[in-house]
Amino acid sequence: MNILDDLEWRGLLADCTDLEGLRGRLDAGRVTLYCGFDPTADSLHVGHLVPLMVLRRFQNAGHCPIAVAGGATGSVGDPSGKSAERNLLTAEQIAANVAAVCPQLARLLDFQIQPNTALLLDNASWTREVTFIEFLRDIGKHFTVNQMVAKESVRARMEDRETGISFTEFSYMLLQAHDFYVLCRDYRCELQIGGSDQWGNITMGLDLIRKKLGRGAFGLTLPLVTKSDGAKFGKTESGAVWLDPRRTSPYRFYQFWVNSADADVVRYLKYFTFLGQDEIEELAAAHAADPGKRTAHRALAKAVTELIHGSHAAEEAIRASEILFTGGAVTGLDEATFNEVVGEVPTRMVEGAALSGAGRLLVELFVESGLCPSKGQARKDLEGGGLYLNNERQADAGRLVTSADLLFGRHLLLRKGRRNYVVCTISG
Repeated sequence: MNILDDLEWRGLLADCTDLEGLRGRLDAGRVTLYCGFDPTADSLHVGHLVPLMVLRRFQNAGHCPIAVAGGATGSVGDPSGKSAERNLLTAEQIAANVAAVCPQLARLLDFQIQPNTALLLDNASWTREVTFIEFLRDIGKHFTVNQMVAKESVRARMEDRETGISFTEFSYMLLQAHDFYVLCRDYRCELQIGGSDQWGNITMGLDLIRKKLGRGAFGLTLPLVTKSDGAKFGKTESGAVWLDPRRTSPYRFYQFWVNSADADVVRYLKYFTFLGQDEIEELAAAHAADPGKRTAHRALAKAVTELIHGSHAAEEAIRASEILFTGGAVTGLDEATFNEVVGEVPTRMVEGAALSGAGRLLVELFVESGLCPSKGQARKDLEGGGLYLNNERQADAGRLVTSADLLFGRHLLLRKGRRNYVVCTISG
């Protein structure tokens, strides 16, 4: 299966300026392509994954991807898909965001493989030295205002009398067209990819390349990811799902994917993993046969978490999930991952002195935690095999809990039944 057939099977082809022409060009030999990522924050989020992974899919097929960090375009702001003007970032904020985003772009592309090595560029490097007059004369003269106003991203904003569109954002498409022109001229880049909302910006670049270089080039857009219920993809109750583990931990990242709706999971396997067609179809069949087993969900979450955070972080996230949802063993878990478990369940403070010496009765801790209403009920629950300390079933009503039972020197994980947890954390 060639790259375009693979993208089509995955549902990743929205539109192309010349699909058959591009197919012929790809069959003829290696192509250089690019996608831009504006650093509007100090991390990319899961919404950026589709175009970034498509760059890697092209690289896996033997082509040369360029990821462009928008140090210049990010200073202006893309009006596409926006109902109001962005808040402009300072030069210092842009520089800091570019520095933070570049390693994330680098994680998904191969900068060692030969001969189709990936490139990571910042469009500020070829924009900062161009004066305003030069830009107007050399770039602006090739476009009419009529042509620019006709673009959907501009027309939609102009129709809103309250917000309108500033000259700053109106000019964004010229900056992006300039990027494509420079990349075509200096790096022989022939293809730009982007979300379907980038169609107008991409075609502006094609016009500029034709007018200034006398060459043809291609544009290919990808579908904007949506949820089956119409909700915005990549958002949770706590906000956006980021690629930076300091903003979204690997555990919460894993949970985002494993909690995908049944109606979305197979589509997300096609979009967000490098699993092959046979593997995905096998997972789809398993999902159709028994959605409750969540086989496809776990495969999706594991694959994407490994891709972004590495295999160790993925395994820790899986173990944390097993602790909460299947009663998995706590031993060997690292403290950072256990702290994610702590954040998911109620927490009670316990006096540290109470665990010194002979210790404290386990039944008393279950009452203090609120999991059992009385010591008598706690004893009955113990006899019935329903109480667990650190996910190990307990049976002895006289069991004393000491500091030796503490996880990481400060926590006890109490569980009643399958899913009722409380973490007791010592104080003092």
